[in-house]
Amino acid sequence: MSTRTEGENPDHHDANPEQPEMPLVEHLLELRNRLLKMVLAVAICFAVIYPFANELYLWLAEPIRTLLPVGQTMIATDITSPFFAPLKLALFLSVFAAIPIILYQLWSFVAPGLYTHEKRLAFPLLFTSVVLFYLGAAFAYFVVFPLVFGFFTAIGPEGIVELPDISSYLNFVLKMFFAFGVAFEIPIATILLILSGATTPADLAAKRPYVVVGCFVIGMMLTPPDIISQTLLALPMWILFELGILFGRLAKREVEDPYTDEPPAE
Repeated sequence: MSTRTEGENPDHHDANPEQPEMPLVEHLLELRNRLLKMVLAVAICFAVIYPFANELYLWLAEPIRTLLPVGQTMIATDITSPFFAPLKLALFLSVFAAIPIILYQLWSFVAPGLYTHEKRLAFPLLFTSVVLFYLGAAFAYFVVFPLVFGFFTAIGPEGIVELPDISSYLNFVLKMFFAFGVAFEIPIATILLILSGATTPADLAAKRPYVVVGCFVIGMMLTPPDIISQTLLALPMWILFELGILFGRLAKREVEDPYTDEPPAE
């Protein structure tokens, strides 16, 4: 990608060394190559994961299978579910596994157009966003699922046999993975809002009561209608919001410190 010149941003003097301006066609070709590499990464991961799709589905269903009465199993109410449910899971896990490569390709595409101080912050933010998304999914699987499924299986009426459908269960857990993965990105979103000038750490701190209420509202919308899963999503969101304010202050100080920028290239 082409780099910005010093005149485009008079507040910073740390532009990259001069590179020839790339025409639009070359930008589009580079973007196409990056997208092809992303698709190839997902395809390779899928080729590796799909042979184990059935075993992976059993692992994914373990939190609810362990709570079913002895002799009861999950069922498939659609004749195509035994094929499409593991296939869908394998595709999801392929994208999940390829996220580092996908973000690296995006980073490689935009990095040449960034200033030095922007690069210094952008790559750690990208890396942290991947780690936080994985942590959110792991938190959902190891902490939230056992509690939520234990709650649902314990409140059922007497005489009702619980036979979870494999497709419905998969859709539910994928939704929960996505909800917790995105929720754990709150520190990154907070830092970006602060760095963009859309708000300040002081303004965010002053709106803390509204944020707490908003966390519980979001938890209510994204999770099943029980207080356990709603609270397990709302509390981490609030804690991550506070961490976002803390690290946002540090990142803003890093950007505003004139001594942290490199001198312009001759």
